[in-house]
Amino acid sequence: MSEPQGSEGTTQRLPVIEKETDPGRDGYVPAPDHDPVPVVGDGRNGRFWSARRVPAGIVAVLLLAGTGALLYDVTAVRAERPAAHWRRELARQLAERPLDDTWVLVGAGIAAALGLWLIVLALTPGLRQVLPMRRTHADIRAGLQRTAAAMVLRDRAMEVSGVQSVRVRTSRTKADVRVVSHFRELDDVRTDLDAVLGDAITGLGLARPPALSVRVGRAGRKG
Repeated sequence: MSEPQGSEGTTQRLPVIEKETDPGRDGYVPAPDHDPVPVVGDGRNGRFWSARRVPAGIVAVLLLAGTGALLYDVTAVRAERPAAHWRRELARQLAERPLDDTWVLVGAGIAAALGLWLIVLALTPGLRQVLPMRRTHADIRAGLQRTAAAMVLRDRAMEVSGVQSVRVRTSRTKADVRVVSHFRELDDVRTDLDAVLGDAITGLGLARPPALSVRVGRAGRKG
């Protein structure tokens, strides 16, 4: 009888997978440590630019109405029809009134104010309610509403022992926090608030963290 052929020539050793971390007592493997999120550049960003839809829409409608009326009147004159009354009256007033006339000065002032307003809108970014955040990616920008930032600071302040009520006002450069305490020493409450709110402002991830101003007082007596 022939002996059965073995499989020594075809047997391969399976690879062994080594665990990098040992599970804890509860059976869960701790997550590996991650590097901190890098910040692009120096972490400072300008404000978001507003689309200016309302001013642009108003200017577009006024220009469309004015040019449309003028084009219609010029076309009517070309068709051997008399010019519109408003254009004849405007031409007469501009020819007869001197430059130092009150109505001429008023009209020039209004036109200059409107022009200055449009220039300011064109050169300023707007969106004052949005606080720019630090950029961690070159092609991504993020912003935080000032009301949301104030709400976060208020919630963190309410967690401090001894705080009864909190009112927060935030701007681009300052976070004004007014606190009413009903027990504990005011200095102790103020110290805890400075530490907690300082960490909260850092955690917001703003490109330009606002300066913190904390005021602590007692509630006034009723009656």
